[in-house]
Amino acid sequence: MDIIRDTGPRKRKKKLAWSATAIGAFAIAVFGWQLLPSGVPTVDAAIVWSDTVAHGTLIRQVRGPGTLVPEQMRWITAVTAGRIEQILSLPGADVSAGDLIMRLSNPDVDMQLLQAQQQLSAAHASLVQLRTSLRMQELQQRATTATVRADYLEADRIYRINQQLFDENPELVARADLDRSRESVEALSLRLETEAERLAVIQATTEDQISAQEEQITRLADLVRFSRDRIRSMQVAASVSGVLAPLDIPLQEGQWVQSGQALSRVVVPGRLKAEIRIPQTQAQEIAVGQVAMIDTRTDTIQGRVVRIDPAVRSGTVTIDVALPPSLPSARPDLSVDGSVIVERLDDVVHMGRPTFGQANQQMSLFKLVDGGRFAERVTVRLGASSLNDIEVREGLQPGDVVILSDMSQWDGFSRVRLRGRGGAR
Repeated sequence: MDIIRDTGPRKRKKKLAWSATAIGAFAIAVFGWQLLPSGVPTVDAAIVWSDTVAHGTLIRQVRGPGTLVPEQMRWITAVTAGRIEQILSLPGADVSAGDLIMRLSNPDVDMQLLQAQQQLSAAHASLVQLRTSLRMQELQQRATTATVRADYLEADRIYRINQQLFDENPELVARADLDRSRESVEALSLRLETEAERLAVIQATTEDQISAQEEQITRLADLVRFSRDRIRSMQVAASVSGVLAPLDIPLQEGQWVQSGQALSRVVVPGRLKAEIRIPQTQAQEIAVGQVAMIDTRTDTIQGRVVRIDPAVRSGTVTIDVALPPSLPSARPDLSVDGSVIVERLDDVVHMGRPTFGQANQQMSLFKLVDGGRFAERVTVRLGASSLNDIEVREGLQPGDVVILSDMSQWDGFSRVRLRGRGGAR
């Protein structure tokens, strides 16, 4: 037979007590460890980067990569096309003004010089022939004019004699002879005038014709001189003293170069400047005259901004930084890093720049507490930023130690434990 079990109030209370105890134990196991100091997540202090908040002066800087370039540099280009026959000086060699660097050749230029010389010789011969011809014309015209003048004088003398005889006695000279002699004088007078005018024209145009031919000779002489200069330019020489700098594409013997192509460049040693490429978002605060520090990897050189490129190229703005004259550790085309001091902020609270910290924003950081054994999350309002430092406007006090490295994997926690000794910057 069935036995009826006791299900009274005492049994139910005991069952509820056991259920509450189990639920409480589970809740403590799941959530309670977060409320206890020993239950917070542990972070290895050796892998975090921390810094101490300080009070004082904040130097705001912007940085960018750059290159040292000479202030004085002379490109040497090909005046005429030609083939490189011999390279006499390689990049890095010291050269003086007039020293040969390479030799070129071009048979077409030699042929053009010969043709120009031939034309010049022909022009000189034509000038001699022209002068002879003009002189002969002048002499012939002078002779003709003299003959006509003699005929005119003879006819005039006959006419005056006939006129005198006719005036004394009309029967001594016939009227027809007197008229004939007068007409002969008039005709010869007109002819003499014409011949004299022709002689004047020959004399006046002689100098013009000779001058025109001499100008032609001058032009041909300039052409010969130009051709000789082209041939002379194929003996490529340094125009200034300095050091030969390498080209982007080195030239080889036997290579054909075009007119205007760069053959070499001479760098005048002693005066270098730095061309620094600053991101366009940071270049707005740069002004001419600001101090810049140039890091050459072996030394740090102080300079001053002298020019700001008005154009933006590849997201950067190029600035020129003037450097001191004597730079023993610097060479042209040396890669450097440059930082420009844009502002000096005195009497401010500042710290190292966090991994994701931006100027004039609010963010949360972990501040070390309990002697550096724990770190608590605090809200911080940041101000002006520099390369490695940033201003603190609210949330921290001088002497506080904060973690600057990335702590995003612990975003769900307001407190962490630091294992080992933390390293302050």
